[in-house]
Amino acid sequence: MDDVVLHPRYRIVKRIAEGGMGSIYLAEQIGADGFRKTVALKTIRSSLLEDRETLDLFVGEAKLVADLIHENILQVYHLDKHDGQYFIVMEHVFGKTLEKFVKRHQSLKREVPIDLAAFIVSRVCRGLDYAHKKRDRSGKLLGIVHRDVSPSNIILNFAGVVKLTDFGIAKALTMKIPDEKEVIMGKYPFMSPEMAKFQGTDHRSDIFSLALISFELLTGKMVYNVESPEELVDKMENYRIPNVMKVNPRVPPRLNEIVMKGLEINPADRWQSAHDFGVALEHFMYDKGYGPTNEKLAAYLESIFPEAMKEAYW
Repeated sequence: MDDVVLHPRYRIVKRIAEGGMGSIYLAEQIGADGFRKTVALKTIRSSLLEDRETLDLFVGEAKLVADLIHENILQVYHLDKHDGQYFIVMEHVFGKTLEKFVKRHQSLKREVPIDLAAFIVSRVCRGLDYAHKKRDRSGKLLGIVHRDVSPSNIILNFAGVVKLTDFGIAKALTMKIPDEKEVIMGKYPFMSPEMAKFQGTDHRSDIFSLALISFELLTGKMVYNVESPEELVDKMENYRIPNVMKVNPRVPPRLNEIVMKGLEINPADRWQSAHDFGVALEHFMYDKGYGPTNEKLAAYLESIFPEAMKEAYW
């Protein structure tokens, strides 16, 4: 793409995603003596550069995630600025979002295998737990809350590794963010009650969002298929979340209990950490000594996305 030049150090290959705030490009980082590294570049629209709040969120994401180095979190390498254009240099993942994974099952009229659904969620739990417990260089807890845990922000790479992405609206104790009582952020179908009601959030809000994802993976249905915060609050107040196994009788009782505990409306009644949620899932998966692995997920992804595996890397 010769029309896009972000920095002489990076050769743009193609645009791989575009949204309201900007674009993501597949690129090559160029170094000495023929060195090349495949990366992704996340940009912010030039029209938003004058919007201080939006720019602060963009820059804040890069700074916040820079030291989050974990297998289940998409890694950020660098924040750069060239000719007035900000961009984030990130790990490139060859895979599919969980959103596309769910849609592929819908188009194939297939259910997500129960063991792989539990496996995917357990790996997101690992990434979330690491982020929630992250401390700064002085040892102070950062208090990170993702606030947008949703299928479009989870990537399954074709090696079977699950990656949590997009901390663009995450909050931390060290960050200046919009007042949560004034601004609603995130995707409505995957919001916690406290987010929807403009209340303060902590790490347990992310746990509720992940439990909503678990419900969809196991049943093929969203708990809250809504398009506005008002509709979401109304449904939360007037709709009782059904047991997972009532929607899908093939879900084992223990897995039903694990997910439903994550869906408690009162944060005090939920899993109190992503670690506890994930460990419960892992006990369920491996109670007989063997269960799903990265390799099993990789093989399954190849079977349902055969066209992707035939594509060149770019």
